[in-house]
Amino acid sequence: MTKLLIKLFVKDYADTSNRAVRQSYGTMTSIVGIIVNFFLFIGKFAVGTLFGSVAISADAINNLSDAGSSFISLISFKISSKPADRKHPFGHARIEYIASMAVGVIVLLIGFDLLKESFFKILTPSPMTKSIIVLIVLGLSILAKLWLGIFYRGISKKINSEILKAASADSFSDVLSTGAALISAVVWMLFDFNIDAYVGLAVSVLILIAGLKILNENKNIILGSAPDPETIEIIKSTALADERIIGIHDLLVHSYGAGATIASFHAEVDGKSDFFEVHDLVDNIEKQLLAEYNITCTIHLDPVVTDDEQINALKSKVEGIVREIDEKFRIHDFRCVVGPTHTNLIFDIEIPFEEKRENNEILSLTEARVKELDTTYFVVASIDRV
Repeated sequence: MTKLLIKLFVKDYADTSNRAVRQSYGTMTSIVGIIVNFFLFIGKFAVGTLFGSVAISADAINNLSDAGSSFISLISFKISSKPADRKHPFGHARIEYIASMAVGVIVLLIGFDLLKESFFKILTPSPMTKSIIVLIVLGLSILAKLWLGIFYRGISKKINSEILKAASADSFSDVLSTGAALISAVVWMLFDFNIDAYVGLAVSVLILIAGLKILNENKNIILGSAPDPETIEIIKSTALADERIIGIHDLLVHSYGAGATIASFHAEVDGKSDFFEVHDLVDNIEKQLLAEYNITCTIHLDPVVTDDEQINALKSKVEGIVREIDEKFRIHDFRCVVGPTHTNLIFDIEIPFEEKRENNEILSLTEARVKELDTTYFVVASIDRV
């Protein structure tokens, strides 16, 4: 079914890096979500009202909210496909994160409403009417939401969409909530035991957890989460493929939505290299990252001394000192400025974000250890948390 829908409604569907193709995927998926969820709302609301089930009626309202979420998704894909402009030089793709937050808020509101309704039904219970129609409608609803969740997840992976990822998670949570409503109806029909309100209570908790998860994931993205390991590996392997790049550091990656990744890093090269040659080299690396991975990258050249035995030996000693402080610490950009009365040792220290000691404490400790080598050594160091 998914492949058929893609072939029918997405032109040039293989080129998912194309902005127009991505919008077509999003539009098609959102419209499918609106249609499926609207019909599920009509069917379940009618059944819940006719047979007196708060769990089914609440589940129906949840489907109506899902239809609204799909409409938000439809609008967000329209906006996110707009090209960059003067006010938004990195494009509009991040609108999907905001739209996903809106979906999370809607899910939370539905969860709170169902929680309140379930508590009320526990305090004032009322019997449900027994009917096989209830089981049929709920069973079909579970199958529909299961397919929709798989459908959303498949498309979200194809076009790297956070809002469809959120919709997929919401659909799978709906499978659980509708399944709970189905169990409630079966227990009532077989044992005359009404657990409808308690099931509604459990369903509301599942919905609230799903909403909080959606909000948390997108909050991290909007605040600026760490880049995924795959992106880091792509950049490192591309840069270090040429032996003239000795090492890289200070790698920064910013995501402005699907197809809008900005990166920068420092590349260490032999200080005696021909400037025009290494400049041409980093130009080619930047072009390769853009052409093959759609990563816009800026590379800063760091010339380093590679053939001075005294400097290399001193660098090795300082590296040893830093690793004695903590084996996870590393140094880069090591330089020496020799003067008549003292020598400045200039370098950066890489430490993990999780390190609890303050930067000043680490710098003071490093300088004290270096002074033990020679009192005329002065440490001019910076801390990079990575």
